[in-house]
Amino acid sequence: MRILIAEDERDLNRIITQKLTSDGYSVDSAYDGKEAINILSYTDYDAVILDVMMPKADGFEVLKALRDSGKKTPVLFLTARDSLRDKVKGLDSGANDYLVKPFSFEELTARLRAMTRASFGESENILTVGDLVMDCSKKTVRRGDKDIVLSAKEFALLEYLMHNKGKVLSRERIEDHIWNFDYEGGTNVVDVYISYLRRKIDEGHEKKLIHTVRGHGYSVREQ
Repeated sequence: MRILIAEDERDLNRIITQKLTSDGYSVDSAYDGKEAINILSYTDYDAVILDVMMPKADGFEVLKALRDSGKKTPVLFLTARDSLRDKVKGLDSGANDYLVKPFSFEELTARLRAMTRASFGESENILTVGDLVMDCSKKTVRRGDKDIVLSAKEFALLEYLMHNKGKVLSRERIEDHIWNFDYEGGTNVVDVYISYLRRKIDEGHEKKLIHTVRGHGYSVREQ
């Protein structure tokens, strides 16, 4: 999943970015409201974490700009403002969730999973395609009776494919959701990671789950 963090406290922004990156998320950062509005105008995210009190434009203004653009991206307000009035205003403004500082990272990631589940129309953290089972909260993958060990980026790629099972995803769409602005790798990075997944997921199995749709991209499906 690709996440935007709009938080003007740079140390906190960095710590959240490091935590989410270690969990396999692709993360971009904004340090004021206008920067966040600009980034959101040309980049699609799976979720946005918004501080309420930011310079140049506050979180409510950022959220309004996002919703006015027609995007339904899940938004979590992360703020020290803990009054009921503030929470109601945030949720009524179009936010999906509201988390008060200080907070635990376990709760933050759980809330992110809940928001993204809802956006994909899912009700639990377990994703399945045939005999392939992924537990998004425990970060485990199993095919049949075999546990599969994935790197953080491999897990993120497989999770995105499984969230969209049966759909054909272009290389560009995959790259936009799995890698952030700081990525400086080769242009064939998606193909490389798909090959890694194929070796771990499909090798030795008669039924292949990862499919190439020539000229269009990749899909995870049973047939």
